[in-house]
Amino acid sequence: MTDARSTDVDGADPLQGDPRVEAYFGAAWPAVLGFHDLLVRQGELRGLVGPREFSRLWERHLLNSAAVVPFLPDTGRIIDLGSGAGLPGVVVAAMIPEAEVVLLEPMERRTDWLSEVVAELRLSNVVVRRGRAQDVHGDLIGDAVTVRAVASLDKLYRWAMPLLARGGTFVALKGSKAEAEVEDARHLGRKLGAGPATVLDAPTIEGVDVTRVVRVVREAVPGVR
Repeated sequence: MTDARSTDVDGADPLQGDPRVEAYFGAAWPAVLGFHDLLVRQGELRGLVGPREFSRLWERHLLNSAAVVPFLPDTGRIIDLGSGAGLPGVVVAAMIPEAEVVLLEPMERRTDWLSEVVAELRLSNVVVRRGRAQDVHGDLIGDAVTVRAVASLDKLYRWAMPLLARGGTFVALKGSKAEAEVEDARHLGRKLGAGPATVLDAPTIEGVDVTRVVRVVREAVPGVR
């Protein structure tokens, strides 16, 4: 599998062929490269990636997704909430092969895509499940929940906290307004059993913008002592 197409209207991806990217992903590199190639070939056609994103797939999407990995457990179940194109869930699955990664996505066309990606990349630790978070509350429980570019933190707490076991970790990829969102959602998070939220910088490789991550541990399950 090759990654021949790396250009769009904005030009070539500056990280295309950069050996630091392969070194960063290590043993996960074949799967991550394969995922990149699938996004390049089919992402725009299937409404998953905008045409202007191809020149920044590595930095804005794949490395950005990988930035959550240091905050996740090495084993257990990780739920990727609203998985969409598979970001960050597919990258997480490739980098944490001993964990079960559930790609939870409500749209059928996207779950079809995710199933094809999982089969193509032979990611045996992945389960693709169609549904909203609210649909699986009380049915699906994980050791960690990841989420990227889905909704504001107050909504994410309502969706994610019921999916976490006590002591489980919620990790959200956020931007420049992370601290404000944390403050706005603080009281709701506490009501739902969330511990204090921490905004963390998550670097990947030199020269790439640092990703901002909100990390929360579920300290209590409401109604359970």
